[in-house]
Amino acid sequence: STISKNSLKTSLLQLECHFTWTLLKQDIDLDDLEESTLNQIKFFIESNLKNYNLLSYIYHLKNSNEEALRSLQKAEEVVQKHHPDEIARRSLVTWGNYAWIYYHMKRYEEAQTYASKVENSCRELSSTAHCKTQLPEIYAEEGWALLSFGLKYYERAKNCFENALKDEPDNPDFNAGYATALYRLEDFAFRNGEEITPSIGALKRAVELNPSDTCLMALLALKLQDLKLVDEGERYIEEAMQKTPDLPYCLRYAAKFYRRKGDPCKAVNILKQALELTPNSGFLHHQLGICYRGHVLKWKKTKNPPQDQVERLIQLAIFHFKIVADQKAKFIAAHTDLAGMYALGQRYEEAEEMFQELLHRNDLSCTEKQDVYFRYGNFQLFDMKSKSKAIKYYIEGLKIEKDSFVRNKCSEAVQSLLSEKIERGLGDATDFGTLGLVHNLNGKKQEAIECYEKAIALDCNNKEYLNALCDLQLSI
Repeated sequence: STISKNSLKTSLLQLECHFTWTLLKQDIDLDDLEESTLNQIKFFIESNLKNYNLLSYIYHLKNSNEEALRSLQKAEEVVQKHHPDEIARRSLVTWGNYAWIYYHMKRYEEAQTYASKVENSCRELSSTAHCKTQLPEIYAEEGWALLSFGLKYYERAKNCFENALKDEPDNPDFNAGYATALYRLEDFAFRNGEEITPSIGALKRAVELNPSDTCLMALLALKLQDLKLVDEGERYIEEAMQKTPDLPYCLRYAAKFYRRKGDPCKAVNILKQALELTPNSGFLHHQLGICYRGHVLKWKKTKNPPQDQVERLIQLAIFHFKIVADQKAKFIAAHTDLAGMYALGQRYEEAEEMFQELLHRNDLSCTEKQDVYFRYGNFQLFDMKSKSKAIKYYIEGLKIEKDSFVRNKCSEAVQSLLSEKIERGLGDATDFGTLGLVHNLNGKKQEAIECYEKAIALDCNNKEYLNALCDLQLSI
């Protein structure tokens, strides 16, 4: 009956599991997440409970509820094998997922059975009926799930691990999750030129508590490299590769370390090793492309680069970027990198086509859009030799108000193009008007007013400049 269905829904919403953690499928590439979770299951036996739980949710999102149930059975097997004396405590998330999946399959009795199972277990396990407040591993499992759903979720993931650590400050898994969340948040902030919060302490502590976790070791190495402590970082990388020579996750970080250290040959060899282990990894193909591109740019700086070798490296970079771009629509960096690589290989039509595709997409984040405008501006300036078009697209990047590293690059690029012309005494009304717009977009109102006044002096009937000046004077 509908009443029991509604009351069932109410009790389902109380459960702590993937279905109540607001993990939205539009934020990730489902096929990609499925593949990476299956790889995790293959390479990390000890964390398979949370991987099978996550996999069940992924299968549900892909409308394969039967598959989802099979994953939950595997999760139960893991608990029986590894935690036979803590079955209830370790199964709460699994049972919550069971309840939801049965609910979606309209098998309401079974859904009710699992919901009740969770409620009863919570009563037995803790003084309050509400489980999460009592059980740190539920916070941790939520944290790991959030980390797998991408950047938007990292802040929430960090908070989950903080909550888990309140109860068990020395738990290796919680410390690993906390350090990973901090590292990723910081890595993103670092790329956007923001202040860094020190993840280094959290990483060192996590590595001490998890001496066999070579991925954490590799993250610590990359962090040390950021802080210019390259030798110390390299010791950790070498130790990690010795301990787990066949772990693709560790190898990909090692490759990144050597690429950033300026040793692209070593990086390429490590990436090829990792690619043999996980042949469909978009991340690895993208990193290979970046390495080959680095090689090309290094050659281009020399006097007489060997043309055939440069050409071969360009082809290789295009090949790897293209694999990722074809496979992964949401991996925007691979698409912009491919467009840039076509330009570097003087395949201008293909570059133009890629850029147009990116310019017309409506699923990009603000920083991704800024990056596309900036790179397309560069393409117009350096490859198509069109300053006016370059200026136009740098300004499009500036109009997106989100403060970022790339927005500053757009600002610098357009100002240097305009100032150069004005300083040579060749500036016309349009140049002063455009510079006025740039200053205005950057919040420099006084400079903007001066530019618009010069523009109007050169073109006194221009409505656009008169209106802009009027608005600015009113706003001050």
